[in-house]
Amino acid sequence: MFRKDLIAHVSKGQVHRLEPAKSREEAIDWLLRFLQENPKTVVGLDFAFSFPAWFLQERSLKKAFELWDITARDGEKWLQECQPPFWGRPGKPRAELEDHFRRTDLRISVGGIRPKSVFQIGGAGAVGTGSIRGMPFLSRMRREGCAIWPFDGPRDPLVIEIYPRILTGPVVKSLHEDRSAYLKRWPALTTDTRSRAAASEDAFDALVSALVMDAHIAEIRSLGAGDDLSRLEGEIWIPTEPGIPKETDR
Repeated sequence: MFRKDLIAHVSKGQVHRLEPAKSREEAIDWLLRFLQENPKTVVGLDFAFSFPAWFLQERSLKKAFELWDITARDGEKWLQECQPPFWGRPGKPRAELEDHFRRTDLRISVGGIRPKSVFQIGGAGAVGTGSIRGMPFLSRMRREGCAIWPFDGPRDPLVIEIYPRILTGPVVKSLHEDRSAYLKRWPALTTDTRSRAAASEDAFDALVSALVMDAHIAEIRSLGAGDDLSRLEGEIWIPTEPGIPKETDR
């Protein structure tokens, strides 16, 4: 699982890695090397894999794969200029749009917290910048043989979009003591791992997301192909029973 260039690797309940990479490029390079030797791996990435359908349709794009190539070419220009539909930089108020959200974004609410609009590229909680810079890596990973769900049918190695808040549940992640208390619910974690995961919100999100994915690995592997809309907009993976899995779920 990647969270802001932080890598968490969990397998069969065991934590094998929890550490930052120097950059997203370094993280993806490491991942692709790892997948060559460990193809039966599920990867969770914490950014939006696409935009609302109308954004693609206005550009006559029939597949998200085409969007990723355009984002690789024009993404930095979008970020620099922050012209509608993008917004959030100083002097760039929220744009009036046909729709700010994908269907999958609107399906999620955890304690009243919902995913932000992918068009927001500045301000608190903005996800657009990371998403725009992340999408070109999806093209690279697909060229290297990864299946990107739900645009591809599930096969190994598999890449899914995650939203850590729905995997951690309603914990006050900004408070160190709350992160520490939450991690105690995972008795198999070592003291060192628990300390490193509690040290920051990003480390906490990365480890907990990887633990939850690992506990639901059979469920992830049984994912079906997406419908027409999800193959344009993408789909956030939501476990059937969000929250801390029981030991018997593994």
